[in-house]
Amino acid sequence: MTQAVIDLRSDTVTLPSDQMRRAMAGAELGDDVFREDPTVNRLEARAAELMGKEAALLVPSGTMGNLIGMLVNARSGQEVIVEADSHVFYYEGGGSAIVGGIQLRPLPSRRGVLSPEQIEAAIRPRADVHQTPTAAVAFEDSHNRHGGAVWPLDALREASATARGHGLAVHLDGARIFNAALAVGVPARILADCADTVSFCLSKGLGCPVGSLLTGSAEAITAGRRWRKMLGGGMRQAGVLAAAGLLALETMVDRLAEDHENAGTLARGLARLPGLTCDEDGVQTNIVMVDTPGLPATELVRACRDRGLLALASGPQRVRLVTHYGIERHHIDQAVEIATATLASLQTAVR
Repeated sequence: MTQAVIDLRSDTVTLPSDQMRRAMAGAELGDDVFREDPTVNRLEARAAELMGKEAALLVPSGTMGNLIGMLVNARSGQEVIVEADSHVFYYEGGGSAIVGGIQLRPLPSRRGVLSPEQIEAAIRPRADVHQTPTAAVAFEDSHNRHGGAVWPLDALREASATARGHGLAVHLDGARIFNAALAVGVPARILADCADTVSFCLSKGLGCPVGSLLTGSAEAITAGRRWRKMLGGGMRQAGVLAAAGLLALETMVDRLAEDHENAGTLARGLARLPGLTCDEDGVQTNIVMVDTPGLPATELVRACRDRGLLALASGPQRVRLVTHYGIERHHIDQAVEIATATLASLQTAVR
């Protein structure tokens, strides 16, 4: 294998900038479990402000943020309605069921968007002792497995209103909420207003090495803090990480537009290649999904890796590529060149 120089597997592979490393090195510290780390306290206050919520909680990962979101919105023996390809259902190890005794009810969707009618039809009759009571609904915006698709704002508001109208809590997996907000053209707090609890990641497009935030009411975050401790997520001098998060929220949000532009350029380049299918018009944020009809995705990924391009097989004939901090326009051009050469080589080998 040649040296991998273009890593498009995920926006989790970002490395902190020099400015971020300096901020981490100089962070003011204390014991966060005792609520005495001033940098964590500032980050949590800033996160709550950006999401329009009363409080926030720093957690090690988006998976923990979502799990705690489930745990504070539902209890053992209850059910949460989710989208069938959602991260909380597909990629989080069954934590809601194993830790919380919470049943997830997956519903199919069109690019991650659930309709009010779907939600209403899935709510269990509360008087029926045979069925698991519905406690909440969880949305994902932007949506990972649907190629970074975003909820239209009106659709998100209508789905949320339907859930709340039936007495359900709403959790928003906003791992990439700033990407979604940019695509819709509104501040993130407008999307967050549609949910009672919102989680978002620092360690994806915002470029931090570790960390996510869960935001919500003061009551929810107080309960979430107890769950975080129980799950082993209570960190001590976590201000080292929080300093990176504070800087990211001030300096890295606006630059996500560059990632979106690069993703569009990448999609247009790949869509022209014979043997690949890419809905270039469907690329809304920083994730590009490419179908490889007649060619195993793992084979294409392996061959591209040998030429210095890293991508991720997300299905038998589907490849995911994600733009992020550290990837510039010339990397996109090189990625298309590598894909072109790789496909030509594979097609020659078949003949």
